[in-house]
Amino acid sequence: MVNLMRKPKKLINDPMKVAEEQFEGLLVAMNGKLEGLSGITAAIRSDYPKDKVAIVTGGGAGHEPLFAGYVGKGLADAAALGDIFAAPAPNVILQTTEAVDGGKGVIYIYGNYAGDNMNFDIAAELAEDDDIRTHTVRVWDDVASAPLDKIQERRGTAGDLYVLKIAGAASEFYDDFDDIVSVTEKARDYTRSIGVALSAGSVPQTNTFNFELPDDEMEIGMGLHGEPGVSREKMMSADDVVDRLIEQLCEDLPYQSGDEVCLLVNNLGSSTYMELLIATRRAHNKLAEKGIKVHDTLVGNYCTSQEMSGYSITLMKLDDELKKLFDLPCESFALRK
Repeated sequence: MVNLMRKPKKLINDPMKVAEEQFEGLLVAMNGKLEGLSGITAAIRSDYPKDKVAIVTGGGAGHEPLFAGYVGKGLADAAALGDIFAAPAPNVILQTTEAVDGGKGVIYIYGNYAGDNMNFDIAAELAEDDDIRTHTVRVWDDVASAPLDKIQERRGTAGDLYVLKIAGAASEFYDDFDDIVSVTEKARDYTRSIGVALSAGSVPQTNTFNFELPDDEMEIGMGLHGEPGVSREKMMSADDVVDRLIEQLCEDLPYQSGDEVCLLVNNLGSSTYMELLIATRRAHNKLAEKGIKVHDTLVGNYCTSQEMSGYSITLMKLDDELKKLFDLPCESFALRK
């Protein structure tokens, strides 16, 4: 039975300032390694070398540590942020673009959502008017959100992390703009995600949950903002859930025996490490049964939805080029290698 009177509980100040205040907290936590841009919620690397192609990411707050948590050496060079679950405004994106442009061009990488698409496209047009070359890579890794023949309609979720890792490494390893775009798009095309939600996250401004799930039900494929998944089902065991998620991922790319992948088991917000590690154990076993080798495993909070309970699983298929770039060092608030 659903308790309709239940309300979220958060230790915050003014609900209208949570995005701004958490951003300020990130800046001080980074001890000078990030610089905020005046008057807007956007950050750039303090050690950013302007003699390379710039990588700019961004999106709504509420998914921490995505997006600004992946600004740093070997990852994104800057991030433009919006309010909770809201796209950054075009002027914020443009100012961020101008701050990092060193004449070699800027590559935008962000999740495939209507508001982000519109505002980044506007910013790209304005940047072009300023003679700044840009290229957009929209991440559409969520296999639950559209069929394969409509892949460009899929949502971007935790797969953003892998795409940013490859793009950031490529931008420091390669000099040619088109080469960096090509390998970034390959990383995007080799990445798939799907999640399971047990309970909702909430928006601080409204102090309400985004959706309700009965205590004995879960949703397969739920989106990061509460968008419907592929099915709502009765609770089942962890192994059964992971088996289903891995099967859907492997059928979609497809991943085959002999392939090598990176595996991400991502907490959507309030799941425990106990649950994540149980899922990780089963994911490794299931992939091994298929003859798929796991090159690297990440477990934890990488792309969240406030206090949503559940997790997502992401696979990125590797080839020699992607593996070399993935293994290069990086340093940011949320990811270090």
